[in-house]
Amino acid sequence: MPGLYFDEFEVGQQFDHPIRRTVTETDNLLFTTMTHNPAAIHLDAEYCKNTEFGQILVNSMFTLALTVGISVGDTTLGTTVANLGFSSVVFPNPVFLGDTLRVLTQVKELRESRSDDSLGIVTFEHKAFNQHDQAVVICTRAALMHKRKPEA
Repeated sequence: MPGLYFDEFEVGQQFDHPIRRTVTETDNLLFTTMTHNPAAIHLDAEYCKNTEFGQILVNSMFTLALTVGISVGDTTLGTTVANLGFSSVVFPNPVFLGDTLRVLTQVKELRESRSDDSLGIVTFEHKAFNQHDQAVVICTRAALMHKRKPEA
């Protein structure tokens, strides 16, 4: 399903994304090493046994990327110009190997582009939850979006 155009969004609109994803050891290992993050908390099971978590902690940047990625198909696939940035990102609970995440998105704000009348900015709030319904990431993201082209 393609994403929506700027003029198809409404403030308050919510998306309960149907894709759920179980985080694997391979996900965490590849993402952590590809991004050159050598933190033992993400890679060393023996080290992690003596931490407050007692086990490997999934890289929070993977959690953020997965959360936004899950939202794309329902919101911005093929209709976005650029991701403009994040004004807020919090990780209220950790993600562990084997956790299954689901994502909710809400449209928080719509603004016409000041420089191009064929574009608009959508501000999304994305929330990911684990299988225990604990929030694991909450972020606010602005995306530059195409408007639907008027029919000739």
